[in-house]
Amino acid sequence: MSFIINGLRGLHIYFQRRVLSIFILGFSSGLPLMLVFGVLSFWLREAGVSRAEIGYFSWVALAYAFKWLWSPLADHLHLPFLHTRFGRRRSWLLLSQITVIAAIAAMAFTDPQQNLALMAAFAVLLAFASATQDINVDAFRIETAPEELQAALAAAYLTGYRLAMILASAGTLWLAALYSTGKEYELTAWQLTYATMALCMLPGVLTTLLSKEPASQLQQSAKQAGSFNLFNWLKTAVLASFIDFIQRYKWHALLILGLISCYRLSDIVMGVMANTFYVDMGYTKEEIASISKIFGVIMTLVGAALGGILINQFGTLRILFLGAILSAATNLLFATLSTIGHDLTWLTLVISADNLSAGIATSAFIAYLSSLVNLAFTATQYAIFSSLMLLLPKFVGGFSGVMVQHLGYNQFFIMTALLGLPALVLILLLQKFKPKIENTAN
Repeated sequence: MSFIINGLRGLHIYFQRRVLSIFILGFSSGLPLMLVFGVLSFWLREAGVSRAEIGYFSWVALAYAFKWLWSPLADHLHLPFLHTRFGRRRSWLLLSQITVIAAIAAMAFTDPQQNLALMAAFAVLLAFASATQDINVDAFRIETAPEELQAALAAAYLTGYRLAMILASAGTLWLAALYSTGKEYELTAWQLTYATMALCMLPGVLTTLLSKEPASQLQQSAKQAGSFNLFNWLKTAVLASFIDFIQRYKWHALLILGLISCYRLSDIVMGVMANTFYVDMGYTKEEIASISKIFGVIMTLVGAALGGILINQFGTLRILFLGAILSAATNLLFATLSTIGHDLTWLTLVISADNLSAGIATSAFIAYLSSLVNLAFTATQYAIFSSLMLLLPKFVGGFSGVMVQHLGYNQFFIMTALLGLPALVLILLLQKFKPKIENTAN
């Protein structure tokens, strides 16, 4: 009973202005991801693109895994005119959000059957702009509030992020079905859908314009800010931030980096083929959209909020372990669904469980990554961590279409569940050795 009372008392934190702003910026971050990773595969499959090509196409999302390469720019490079008017974080946010809108609109006017390469080029632009937005939203989130608010901010960010992913997946499928005149593939329906998604980025732009620029412990002279030298950038931004991390965590850094690199291996590799699986199993856009819209939204909200509460009650590593188990277990549900066939009840169960587990796991993971960051290198270090989180999963995911062709869906989903085992082992090792965690500047 006391756990429930404490949990209800803790809910008031989600209505603070800073938390609500992060919720909207989380929505702005989550929207583009599915447009280059998830729902795009549904569009491509309907357009007759092969599973192998769709798998390789997912490598577009590797931009998120390499964003650490240009993340120091967000910490050290002042954008002309925009920096003076909006400050470091908001100027980069505004530029990236406008580019995201332009890239989505460009995809909306492209025909993948006529020019798949051009579609890929616009998808790459969208991925780079989206990754840049993520860099600055993460830095904004970490810098905008003290450590005691970070769990709530992570939960708010995740809730907005997941809601946007549902809008960009279930919402786009529903819109594509609504804009269609029949059951056959229609290019115009998908183009109108993507144009609508571009408009959905506007709340994030408005939040950026109305938000207050956060204070930062990153200090640099006007001379450094006004000029850009590649060697100094690599030395003071990239190398310094990485060396700082190694110095603070010593040999524990190897365990931490190993955990970061494989924590999401299971669900990301599986996720590349999820929408292709739905198409091949005979589910319609309306069925996927309706189930995701209702049960997906509910379980996402429950998972994100529950994750934040559980972290405060039991600690980050324990909930990180729980999230890893749940994420792997839901892949086994997909394996079961592949043997059952077209069954809306089972599909509802699978989507609900997948969103609940993802909410808990991602809340814990975001809070964990945030706890590792030194505020002197906020954007750079968090970008390195979140990029490492995606590098191996996205690379392996590119071969998922080939895996399905050789293994079939059932064995593919079982294999992806087993990919979650290394993360469990590493979490147990980190719990045993308990490295000291700091996120303040030294």
